[in-house]
Amino acid sequence: MDKVVLAFSGGLDTTVCVRLLEENYNLDVITACVDVGQPREEIEKAENVAKKIGVFKHCSIDAKEEFANDFISKGIKVNAVYEGYPLSTALARPLIAMKIIETAEKEDAAAIAHGCTGKGNDQFRFESIIRSMSNFKIIAPIRELNLTRTEEQDYARKHNIPLSPDSKFSIDENIWGRSIEGDVIEDPKNEVPQEAYDWVRSDMEANDNPEKINIEFNSGVPIAINGEKMDLIDLIAKTNEIAGNNGIGKIDIIEDRMVGLKSREVYEVPGATLLIKAHRGLEELVFTKNELRFIDYISPLYSDLVYNALWQEPLREDLDRCVDHMQRRVTGSIVLNLYKGHISILSRESKFSLHDIKQISFEDKENDQREIEGMIKHHGMQAAIYQKQKH
Repeated sequence: MDKVVLAFSGGLDTTVCVRLLEENYNLDVITACVDVGQPREEIEKAENVAKKIGVFKHCSIDAKEEFANDFISKGIKVNAVYEGYPLSTALARPLIAMKIIETAEKEDAAAIAHGCTGKGNDQFRFESIIRSMSNFKIIAPIRELNLTRTEEQDYARKHNIPLSPDSKFSIDENIWGRSIEGDVIEDPKNEVPQEAYDWVRSDMEANDNPEKINIEFNSGVPIAINGEKMDLIDLIAKTNEIAGNNGIGKIDIIEDRMVGLKSREVYEVPGATLLIKAHRGLEELVFTKNELRFIDYISPLYSDLVYNALWQEPLREDLDRCVDHMQRRVTGSIVLNLYKGHISILSRESKFSLHDIKQISFEDKENDQREIEGMIKHHGMQAAIYQKQKH
């Protein structure tokens, strides 16, 4: 019998997919769970569910370091924010798809499957990578059979499929962020219940005293917190904890999905919010006015490519090369103050700083102030001529 590799989480959609692939498509199912920093219990849940339902084989793939070093680092350097929130889920999907392809090649599978519905973004993100980087057939049972969540639950009961209790919210989590949707959150009229949050404290529960934090960057990538150097993955975990304890990183937005739908989405991105704020603050010190305008232009362009499942787009690769060149000078340190959901910059320094204290000082005598008069006379000359012509 032919084999199929199923991107697997152990939730309702992917668990039902196992039996559908076996019975409706006559395939042996290899489940694959890619670890990009979700809680360890989620990885264990996928392993246990796969064992209970008796899949042909299950694979757990550790991709946390690769996600941090090869994907999140790019997101930091380009300040990747989509419609107001740092990209997290969208940034992880290309890597997950690549790991699924690697597994399918290793296992000599005939196809790759996923549990995405036809209403979300993930079907695009998985399939665009699979189609552009392999020749595997793609199977999407939930979408192809047009199943609702209730129909999936009925199918599971009818076929004695053991389901672990799911959260009433639909949650996707990796080391860079946590997305929350579903249940009462779907309706924008409803407030987000505090129970939906896990990483970020409420303003009432946040630290009562302000906290200063010093973040050091090298070529656009954070390398140290308060003088302690650490690997990027550990630094992200640390900033998630620090920012979350100070109530930083809750984002509640109406998001425009790729399929044209508007969706109420809630994100917890404490470390991402803090690091992108710090990174941008350092760019202000070392970039010229034109460079700052340019990075502000390409940042949303880059974010749109990632969000819209175009990681494999050559323009994304072109932008990475451009950004890498610019980021060589984004090296230095920045001190921020965190307090009950707010971040303020206290100080910043870099050997590449374009701020000249001697030039800007009111006490400077070297630069003769009188020399500026000639420049002022010519400033706005065409506008001055136009205004005089009007009268």
